[in-house]
Amino acid sequence: MSIPNEALQKLLQDIETSANFSQQQLQVVRTQIATKQRDIRLNQLTIKEIESLPKGTRVYEGVGKMFILEPTDRVKSRLDKELENLNGDVKDLTKKLQYLETTFQKTQENINAILQRGS
Repeated sequence: MSIPNEALQKLLQDIETSANFSQQQLQVVRTQIATKQRDIRLNQLTIKEIESLPKGTRVYEGVGKMFILEPTDRVKSRLDKELENLNGDVKDLTKKLQYLETTFQKTQENINAILQRGS
C-alpha cells in the first residue's frame, strides 16, 4: 500500500502550509501576551502611585484630548477592572498559545513521519 508520489507531495504541502500558519499564529499570540503583560505592569504601577496619594485627592484622567478631574477612588476602581480584564485576556491567550504550540508540534511530527516513510 504505497501512496502515489503526487498525493504524497500534496499532503506534505498541506501539512507545511498548516505548520507555517501555526507558526505565524504563535508569533501573533506571543506578541499579544507581551503587550497585555506590559499593560498589566503599567496599571499596577499607576494603582501603586494612586494609593500613595492622600485620601480625598483628585487626579486628572486623560479622556481623548482632554483631562477630567476624578476622585482617586473612581480611577482606582476603573484600573482594577482593567487589570482583571487584562489578567483574563492573558489567561485566555496562554491557553491559545499552548493549543497552537501543540498543533505546531503535531504538524512537525506529521512532516517527519511522511519524510521517513518516503525514504
